[in-house]
Amino acid sequence: MRECFEIRDTDAGGRIGRLTVPRADVTVETPALLPVINPNLDTISPRRLAEEFGAEILITNSYIVYGTDDVRERALADGLHDLLDFPGAIMTDSGSFQLAEYGEIDVTTEEILEFQYEIGSDIGTPVDIPTPPDVSRERAEAELETTQERLEIAETVDTGDMLVNAPVQGSTYPDLREDAGRHADATDLDVFPVGAVVPLMNDYRYDDVVDVVAGAKRGLGADAPVHLFGAGHPMMFALGVAMGCDLFDSAAYALYARDDRYLTVSGTHHLEDLDYLPCSCPVCTEYSPEELRALDDERREEELAAHNLHVTFAEIRRIKQAIRTGNLLELVEERARAHPTMLDGYRTLLDHADQLERTDPVSKGSFFYVSNESARRPEVVRHHRRLERLSVPDSLFLTEGKPTRGDEFDESWRVEAPFGPFPRALSKSYPLTAEVPDRTDHAALRAAADGIRRLVEANPETEFALGHRGWPEDVLETVPERVDSIDFEADEE
Repeated sequence: MRECFEIRDTDAGGRIGRLTVPRADVTVETPALLPVINPNLDTISPRRLAEEFGAEILITNSYIVYGTDDVRERALADGLHDLLDFPGAIMTDSGSFQLAEYGEIDVTTEEILEFQYEIGSDIGTPVDIPTPPDVSRERAEAELETTQERLEIAETVDTGDMLVNAPVQGSTYPDLREDAGRHADATDLDVFPVGAVVPLMNDYRYDDVVDVVAGAKRGLGADAPVHLFGAGHPMMFALGVAMGCDLFDSAAYALYARDDRYLTVSGTHHLEDLDYLPCSCPVCTEYSPEELRALDDERREEELAAHNLHVTFAEIRRIKQAIRTGNLLELVEERARAHPTMLDGYRTLLDHADQLERTDPVSKGSFFYVSNESARRPEVVRHHRRLERLSVPDSLFLTEGKPTRGDEFDESWRVEAPFGPFPRALSKSYPLTAEVPDRTDHAALRAAADGIRRLVEANPETEFALGHRGWPEDVLETVPERVDSIDFEADEE
């Protein structure tokens, strides 16, 4: 077990945790946002981030500090916390971003980790190779091998009580990400950033992001705190948390403000296009769009950055509450409707429902069926898996609603889409208390039929019959042929 990370609540792949950062003598509640601070720029001061926005942790680039003479001298003399005037935990990046952007840097893993320790970083980062998406497998494997060698070097560097990141690379090859996660998890390092995903997010390839993270998570242990590097837009935080990510860094709040862009949880707007401000943060209650546009450039950038931060931190709090109340996937689904590629990401997340089911609580408040994607949720997967363990009589009537027929059978079980069959004694158990629309869609019926198939195949000696109300032929084709089918609607006609 990693002593620095404790999981307190879970929902789907998401969790509320406590990341203990010993050098800062603070404990950060996750999911957590790390605002990115450029030591040469100061859109929103770190002290204000802590006091006004509640930031417990931030991230800055040690390579920029290392390469800027006056900043380096101040950091070495006074330490990062005094330099930035920040009371929480400070993570530092290593220069890997510059390596990815410009192709070379003049620092080694040992040098940059020692420097991060000397300037008082609380969580340091070695120089990994951030392999971009879609490269050849040969290149991805070679660069991953280099990254893994550097993680092994990082283990040998004396960093005292500074935590150290172990980046998980592997480009867009989920099996390489899984291998990388397993290798990183076997080290003595502490935090596990999934790297080189910014190009995917810039191209709205959220489905590929999900596959990459799912691969990394399969290799990492359950107690590994996971950082999704560069995931700065609040629109995708719920999806990222549901994948199992705990830390998110954001430069978007400042970069977008510099370009007069206004963040919302459903997308980004240019200030010039807004007639109303759809937010009740302090900025949006003080200004109209016209008044914001009339501010001088510096003041407008600061106010927009403040708004962007309010929206971003509010989304983190909303996600935590969703985890606590057990409706994280409903929030993910709501966010997924904001953009077609976000919906691709959510659908890809559900491709990994087996993986999510391992950490999803067996009981929650309510299951809301709100779209055909709901038929693929982990709760449905778990119920279908449990069907194979249920004891059944010699003859069994499966029926929607009340058992209006089937007296010749030993027992009658309910059939409820999307879960399928279950003993009536379980009707009040989660998730079979689900709120389902009266107009059941095709996906829910197919999932219910798949549940029937699994029950029948697990009990070859039992006689089955199914009573349904007008199920389509292609749904009934999922049900094994030996099950007698009775259409109540046809009988009523």
